[in-house]
Amino acid sequence: MRIAIVGSGISGLASAWLLSRQHEVHLFEADARLGGHTDTHDIELDGRGYRIDTGFIVHNPQHYPLLTAMFDELGVQSQPTTMSFSAHHEATGLEYNADTLGSLFSQRRNTVSPRFWRMLVDLVRFYRSAPALLEEPGNGPTLGDYLDAGNYGRLFREAHLVPMASALWSSPAARIESFPAKYLVRFMANHQMLQLSGRPQWRVVRGGSSTYIHALQSAWRVRERVGCPVLALRRDAEGVEVTYPGGVERFDQVVVACHSDQALSLLADADERETSILGSIPYQSNDTVLHTDAALLPRNPRAWAAWNAFVPADPAQACTVSYCMNVLQSVQTSSPLVVTLNRTDAIDPARILRRRTYSHPVYTHASVAAQARRHEIQGARHTWFAGAYWGWGFHEDGIRSAADVARALGAHWPVPVPVPAHATSAGAHLAAVPA
Repeated sequence: MRIAIVGSGISGLASAWLLSRQHEVHLFEADARLGGHTDTHDIELDGRGYRIDTGFIVHNPQHYPLLTAMFDELGVQSQPTTMSFSAHHEATGLEYNADTLGSLFSQRRNTVSPRFWRMLVDLVRFYRSAPALLEEPGNGPTLGDYLDAGNYGRLFREAHLVPMASALWSSPAARIESFPAKYLVRFMANHQMLQLSGRPQWRVVRGGSSTYIHALQSAWRVRERVGCPVLALRRDAEGVEVTYPGGVERFDQVVVACHSDQALSLLADADERETSILGSIPYQSNDTVLHTDAALLPRNPRAWAAWNAFVPADPAQACTVSYCMNVLQSVQTSSPLVVTLNRTDAIDPARILRRRTYSHPVYTHASVAAQARRHEIQGARHTWFAGAYWGWGFHEDGIRSAADVARALGAHWPVPVPVPAHATSAGAHLAAVPA
């Protein structure tokens, strides 16, 4: 068959890689580069060159089995990293790094702070009791309601759980508290984040994440149409008509591998189900800056971690996160290499190296319910939808959705596709078998 794939994030890349084994594949990408959130930058600092990631950064074999299998097949090498977490609570001046006992008390005053000890007690209590949520019927409460009912202290909420979740999903605090509590807890449990010890070893791609894109290009037979935005998709009984700036072409099938809101906007003849399902999974934009301004990290270097959350004193403002790439990618520089989301105004303009805008899915009860309806639109009218939004919004979700589509179109990948935890409970069953 002649298949068009729209979008070259992980879902589109993996779809192209798998489908090109059996079919003629054309990969359309509006941007001037392939990769979407896989975005590596060549940086020169202190007279040396570095390849620094600003989008997709980490994975681990246990929770990213399909991505790891693809890397192994392509010969993509990785190296261990840490996923340490710190927080700076502006209203109280609290700073801590939860990685070790020493960094936890990087501010010595915390050893005698009742509020800090209350936060630690709440942390242990939440990690031990939250899994019980998964046994309860129905959708359950929002995270905010669950924390209210459990009488969790403000510092635990504001300086630990909400900033950590905000960093995971690149979402503001208000949206995190409106997340379904079950959804967050299920993700944390599935990724062993509710364990106080024995967590998985995380890894980064050696030489930058874009290395795997070059490996894919060497391995596939795909017509790459970069800088070629698709303007509209029209379906009929015979196939799909793809309109782009250079003209119109027909294909037997189309894999729409862009974000849910983008996918819906491309469907010139979207039906009621497509509109309802795709329209219920919104995205939000996040301003992302690679820079060398240490002021965006905790004041005490002992508290610097892989993820560094900043909780502003004004509760109406969103939590933000800065990733210390020296920690994540094991690079040594005189000034820290930092990736900061949604706090651009605080960065010294002279220290900005690169700036990007990435979008991430927003999770609500409505969006989780929409995920469970994927089977209603998948494959209808020669149209397939691949995207990390069908799962938790991470790379593994994207490649899993691509493997599902490829299998349905006759391109079998002899790698077991595990069913994720959220696909089998709490009404979140995902068709055709999303981190």
